[in-house]
Amino acid sequence: MKSIDLANTRLVVDPAAAADLRAKLNQDPQGGLKQVAQQFEGMLLQLLLKSMRDATASSGLLDSQQSRFFTAIGDQQMALNLASQMPMGLAGLIEQQSGQSAKADAGSGALDALQQSLASLSPASEASYLLGARQRAGLLPGVKAGSSAATLAAGSPSAPRDFVERVWPHAQEAAAATGVPARFLVAHSALESGWGRHEIRNADGSPSFNVFGIKAGRNWSGATVEVDTTEFVNGVAQSERATFRAYASYAEAFRDYARLLASKPRYAGVVGQQDGVQFARSLQQAGYATDPMYADKLARIIGGSTLRQALAG
Repeated sequence: MKSIDLANTRLVVDPAAAADLRAKLNQDPQGGLKQVAQQFEGMLLQLLLKSMRDATASSGLLDSQQSRFFTAIGDQQMALNLASQMPMGLAGLIEQQSGQSAKADAGSGALDALQQSLASLSPASEASYLLGARQRAGLLPGVKAGSSAATLAAGSPSAPRDFVERVWPHAQEAAAATGVPARFLVAHSALESGWGRHEIRNADGSPSFNVFGIKAGRNWSGATVEVDTTEFVNGVAQSERATFRAYASYAEAFRDYARLLASKPRYAGVVGQQDGVQFARSLQQAGYATDPMYADKLARIIGGSTLRQALAG
């Protein structure tokens, strides 16, 4: 079993931690930079935990402002310990690219820059930011490495509020056609598209506007796009190549989605549904997706704080 480095695993509420880290940077730039990079990774893990908490409905006798405060502190401590004992690999890359030859004041500046950038992220963007940061760092395929530590935080993804603003008028139109509240439809499009960050794109990189993941069957005569997707067979996730519908706009996508729900008998339990949890369950029961957790995921978005905050503007 790996031993715990008590020198690097401190309580998050320790007021002297930041001062000691800056002193370490001044005395030993290389060693200090390693600790700064580890703090960065801990901060990202903390944001991921917070995003997961926000996506989960919290209610009951034990739910209170005080309990949420101590849960947040516990999550921060867990993230710090995980970054120290089971690193994801991002810290090492940040250390390398932040300047193995950098001076202490540069490392300290990088700490301030990343803290400010992470603090500006909205709750729902945190998990996607963590994935995107690892991509930009070269830990995941698709993006070339070479960004500095401060640059990693610069291109943070747009907030869910931006996505809601883009689709809300079209969701209202679809709501009138289906009898389903517009916010349920926004939530469904958010689940399928990752709040617009993982929209299906054409081969040239242009958007297909298919934010509902609707496949192109034999009866579809419109434009199409072929991409890799994940389907569940007997509860096991499998990757496959599939053909999806492509649209000219979000308005067209939402109209086609509303037409699909209203015209297919299997979606009779979905049309007119006013309960968010039942809406999600009805979609899954009708076979909209193969993911066995699909209804739970959609219900969490419908009842979650991310959608509520985005709609509040």
